[in-house]
Amino acid sequence: MPEAFEWIHDLRPDLLAVARSASLDVLLAPLLVLDPHALVPDLPVPDATIRLLDPDASSFAADLRASRAVASLGFGTPATVAAGLSTDVLAAGTLSTDVAGPRERDAAGPLDPELITASRAKATTGQVVSAVVHAPSEGILATGLYQRVGDVAEIAGVATLPSARQRGYASQLTATLARHALQNGVTLVFLSAGDDDVARLYARIGFRRVGTACIAEPHSAPPL
Repeated sequence: MPEAFEWIHDLRPDLLAVARSASLDVLLAPLLVLDPHALVPDLPVPDATIRLLDPDASSFAADLRASRAVASLGFGTPATVAAGLSTDVLAAGTLSTDVAGPRERDAAGPLDPELITASRAKATTGQVVSAVVHAPSEGILATGLYQRVGDVAEIAGVATLPSARQRGYASQLTATLARHALQNGVTLVFLSAGDDDVARLYARIGFRRVGTACIAEPHSAPPL
């Protein structure tokens, strides 16, 4: 997996030219911080519920597998937001145009046992908190997490299964994660958005833009 490094453009604007001169692909992602007083209230999601992944539950491994498959499908095919295409994916990345659904999610292969063990350990300590949108008839349709260090948490990896977009899942899932972080001692919640359109969605649930995050990684060669 290619390595990537990140920095805040507003603090080190000189690094952008350096990274590009080294032939790195650089994503300029809006950086947003939660205004706790503006956080939207908990609202029901259509035909589904939001729940946290429980590391002690017997379903943890299966939930983790489905969650990672949803994220992979949500971000698997880079694309710009086309007219009429939902923007119900919130994360530092671009949207997928593939209309993948539960069948594609369930076709994902098994996870490495070591990955499951490591994920369970992080969830147990509260270092990583994951949440999903679950529909009784369709299973896990959206996913996201926050990573915590001390009293600071970053929300990341929020994605919706392409077939389940335009239902408001990602927005409410993000709000739920932010609220859980605040209720458990976090005082600063931040995230980065893939573009300005996605940043505007975050703004609607209580986040405020404070700068630009740069994410640089090696250029991906087109497939032969």
